[in-house]
Amino acid sequence: MSIISILLTAIGLSMDAFAVALTIGMNINNVDRNKIAIKSGIYFGIFQGIMPFLGWILGIKFTKYIQSIDHWIAFALLTFIGVKMIIDGVKPNEENKIKEYSNKTFFILAIATSIDALAIGVTFAFLNINILSAIFIIGITTFVLSVSAVYLGKVIGNVIKNKAGIFGGLILFIIGLKILLEHLGVIKI
Repeated sequence: MSIISILLTAIGLSMDAFAVALTIGMNINNVDRNKIAIKSGIYFGIFQGIMPFLGWILGIKFTKYIQSIDHWIAFALLTFIGVKMIIDGVKPNEENKIKEYSNKTFFILAIATSIDALAIGVTFAFLNINILSAIFIIGITTFVLSVSAVYLGKVIGNVIKNKAGIFGGLILFIIGLKILLEHLGVIKI
């Protein structure tokens, strides 16, 4: 697998993390935006890098078990967080913004957005690939895109004001639903 192919894979894998980081950016108060951006990049970048490595280790032996539940896990986690954001979004004024993204929240979001990377890692086991280069490229790409998304999300959040929580929650739910419907074969995107 060429470096270009790995980079394109990294960009594709990081799109869910980008969308979630964009949502985070839309919903942060004037807390330390830099801290949240870096935290997003670290969590999403590390998980997007670790999951293909774990998938590579597992290889084909456990593929059928992972594929049978990964979409349900991602759907449940993203729906849970998304619904919470929608509920918080209908609260008046500043109550609709998440005051602080906890490590637990980042952990859940990072797992939910990196489950597909685990499956990609399984395919890496069958390719002539330098796994360390691949996970480094995937992790760094996701880090950069996630940090950028938080800043972009802040700009978008300022434009749509108090509807950001509702909008962000809908984005997370739609991502979760997309993952579920793709794995069920209902849609192909």
